[in-house]
Amino acid sequence: MPWNPAVYNQFKEERFAPFYDLLALIKVQPGLSVIDLGCGTGELTRKLAEALPRSIVTGVDSSAQMLEESAKYTRPGMEFIRQDIEETIEGDKKWDVVFSNAALQWIEGHKSLFPAAISLVKPGGQFAVQIPSNHDHATHRLIRSIAASEPFKTALGGWNRQSPVLHMEEYAQILFEQGGRNITIFEKAYPHVLADASALSCWTQGTALVPYMERLPEELKSKFLQEYETQVKNIFPGAPIFYPFKRILMYAVF
Repeated sequence: MPWNPAVYNQFKEERFAPFYDLLALIKVQPGLSVIDLGCGTGELTRKLAEALPRSIVTGVDSSAQMLEESAKYTRPGMEFIRQDIEETIEGDKKWDVVFSNAALQWIEGHKSLFPAAISLVKPGGQFAVQIPSNHDHATHRLIRSIAASEPFKTALGGWNRQSPVLHMEEYAQILFEQGGRNITIFEKAYPHVLADASALSCWTQGTALVPYMERLPEELKSKFLQEYETQVKNIFPGAPIFYPFKRILMYAVF
């Protein structure tokens, strides 16, 4: 997907908050091998490495645009690899910590994806994942509604993204069935206050709208965004806007 670091980072501090909550779940030990699945620009991967003394950290991401930023965050003991998360999961290498912050929600089939990701954990290792669970919020329902209307429906070939994110209890069951212990899992609403509807629209342009922009022809992209922002303003006419963004955080030792 054509990720844009500049757009994504407009709400950097808001997007960082769940990372720190996830990081706090990890038991800090020296010399850990760590894989960060979906590392983005690498800025948070660097913070992860700094929190784990003498760690060897690998960041993996499929976006060349995001990884262009990673050079300024690297240090000895760190590397960044352009690779699909699925390809990484299919490999035979294992790590002391398998970490992923807001990335696995882009991959289908979580009932098989999560056991496969857990298989990357060394015996006694840690698994820490955060995924957004905000797909039923009005901002996301609106995207699907516009995509199902013309001329966008025809241009998209009827495609409309359905979130693969499961209920929190289902992830807990997967962690248990895979032999997890010290399981911690919870859903948290992160309270964001955005300036207005334009800011709310800009937030979704950095994430949820990306796959639609990838698939639409150039002549319809701006029209889709204009329609989206107009309808967001109709739903959220006031200012500022309170935007509670839900996320699932999970942790276990295997």
